[in-house]
Amino acid sequence: MPAISSRGRGRRTISEINMVPFIDVMLVLLIIFMVTAPLITPSMIALPKIGRADKQADKPIFVEIQKDERIQIRLKAGSVPSSIGDLAREIIKREPAVTADKANAVPVVISADKSLKYETVVQVMDALQKAGVTRVGLSVQTGK
Repeated sequence: MPAISSRGRGRRTISEINMVPFIDVMLVLLIIFMVTAPLITPSMIALPKIGRADKQADKPIFVEIQKDERIQIRLKAGSVPSSIGDLAREIIKREPAVTADKANAVPVVISADKSLKYETVVQVMDALQKAGVTRVGLSVQTGK
């Protein structure tokens, strides 16, 4: 019920908003959120599980990217240093079967140091894709 002020000639209502109930409601909501926030579990991503391949490729080509971004190509014959620009050309020159159809192509497996920038690995994959290498994989360490 609004308060009535009797000043002067007639009655006037005081048109002020009482803030106390509003503040009480906000404090109760704040306490509710503070209590429930730690109880909410963060969302978990359900990653797909990988199975084992039916048959491992006979002789894949390994591309090793070192911490200092040096690239080594490991072939049957030995190891060859390379750069990102020359990588695809070197691989195709030494093993032309990497550009064959997907079923018969020799795979190229990239092994990179885990402290390396992701961008470097993507640049290597992009260079191989632009050169027409059909099977590119990433080497990972399995663990529990």
